[in-house]
Amino acid sequence: MNTKIVVKFWKEEAAKTWKVANNLHRLGHNSECLFFCHLTLEKLLKGLIVQHTKHQAPYIHYLDALIIMTELPTTKEQMEQFKTISTFNIAGRYDDIKLSFYKKCTKTYTKKYFDITKNLQLWLNKQY
Repeated sequence: MNTKIVVKFWKEEAAKTWKVANNLHRLGHNSECLFFCHLTLEKLLKGLIVQHTKHQAPYIHYLDALIIMTELPTTKEQMEQFKTISTFNIAGRYDDIKLSFYKKCTKTYTKKYFDITKNLQLWLNKQY
């Protein structure tokens, strides 16, 4: 495995996904926006894991578990944010959960977690 190529792949994929999250947010597609917020952070974390471990990132989606694998120092608040945003992955995929998640994704709730994601992704990008 060429670590530099794999890290570059994850960073580029995260940048594309972040653009989609921004567009979904602008259009008011709240639940979909939050799903793409999760994907953005997941891809950034996987790139950091590859950078740190020199091994492929695991096939998991839990951001709190992924951040631990990077060995980056995090605050309790950041860990809670990663845990909450991790739930957007499940809620965005499975039909039996989508309706309750959709109702939860008000404009205010979505803006809050969109802004949190923006701050986390800026911080993660600085770790490269």
